[in-house]
Amino acid sequence: MLAKLTLLSNKKGELNKFLSSFYNTDLEIYNNLKWEKESANPIELADIIGVFVDNYDDYLLNMWLSLDKDIFVNITEENADSVIRYLYERFPY
Repeated sequence: MLAKLTLLSNKKGELNKFLSSFYNTDLEIYNNLKWEKESANPIELADIIGVFVDNYDDYLLNMWLSLDKDIFVNITEENADSVIRYLYERFPY
């Protein structure tokens, strides 16, 4: 199963602002309120989780992570560090 990271927003342009800043380019996804990234290597998602939490107050976004079918974890300031550590422990490759 692929790990899936989902970003959600209620405000148009918010995903574009965050992702354009993260990828250092203008993605032009102004009208989207949902963005998903799937990865066979969940460690690749740790960077965007860290950036999301470091900038938590700057964007109106919610982040969800799914490592197992039909199980989603809401990423917050309180649990992000533990989630990142768990990724490295569960997927040490």
